[in-house]
Amino acid sequence: MPPTPRPLRRLGFLTIGLFDGADPRRGHESALGLIELGERLGFDSAWVRHRHLQYGISSPVAVLAAGSQRTRRIELGTAVIPLGWENPLRLAEDLATVDILSGGRLNPGVSVGQPLHYDQVKEALYPDSADAEDFGHGRVERLLDFVHGKPATDFSGVEGIEVFSDRVQPHSPGLAGRMWYGGGSLRSARWAGEHGMNFLTSSVVKAEGPEQRPDFAEVQLAQIRAFRAAHPDGEAARVSQGLVVIPTDSASPRQRAKYEEYAAGRAARTAAPQGPARLMFAPDLVGTSAEIAERLRAHAAFREVEEVAFALPFSFAHEDYTQILTDMATRLGPALGWRPGG
Repeated sequence: MPPTPRPLRRLGFLTIGLFDGADPRRGHESALGLIELGERLGFDSAWVRHRHLQYGISSPVAVLAAGSQRTRRIELGTAVIPLGWENPLRLAEDLATVDILSGGRLNPGVSVGQPLHYDQVKEALYPDSADAEDFGHGRVERLLDFVHGKPATDFSGVEGIEVFSDRVQPHSPGLAGRMWYGGGSLRSARWAGEHGMNFLTSSVVKAEGPEQRPDFAEVQLAQIRAFRAAHPDGEAARVSQGLVVIPTDSASPRQRAKYEEYAAGRAARTAAPQGPARLMFAPDLVGTSAEIAERLRAHAAFREVEEVAFALPFSFAHEDYTQILTDMATRLGPALGWRPGG
């Protein structure tokens, strides 16, 4: 462990964008309002989660396209797009389009794996190729190739009055350097590093090794170091950590009680690895900014990152998120050494 943590240079937040099925616009507008608030507060980045066939943002690229037109500075990310639901070529077109519209502020985060509840959804998703689909890292490699500008076809030129390109258009040259991989295992960390991506690590990791009661922070630290060891940029390779953080400095007594109850209700899952995959969940951090900063400075993995995308809880009200983000930007961030525009 280094004697002092790396300085926090980039402060971001992550929202799921929940909505009522009877009034979906309100929830989407709330998510966009949080992005606008984040820019006013000086956050460096705003990220949205991705949920299919649920009451959360199902089309983050479309939401961020709207967000790009309401903001001018804040970077916009996805954490993460599950590529099992996507055609890499079409997704590359959408990402490049939004990156162009945003002025080069898009940070696409992706992951791989079979879609959730695949047996129930595969006939709707892939009616002709469900059993032949490959949900491994090859899907990311295809996406990266298209984003880098590698040919998607062997045809280009003029046909009649139409002009065709052999690569995805529009092409956004800086986008490839802002591609992120969301992983929670040593294997995924090494793969992301070997392929020159940035690395998103969250409040969920996979326990690996012989230990019966591994420590979350140490497991996450091992993954960060494995990523950087495999990355061409080494120690300079970008890692963003996404713990659930709830500062209470300006919260009302009612809000503080709700936040503490929320964290307590999720605490049991943090005691030991869960299920066959041995997933580990980080405790939610609730308290004053000074208290949270102290806990983060003692967190082995946090000590080795320079940027964060603190995750907002799923089910709070818009006014709760406003209070939490305001405290993050005005109290917690500065307590960790962060300054707007740093």
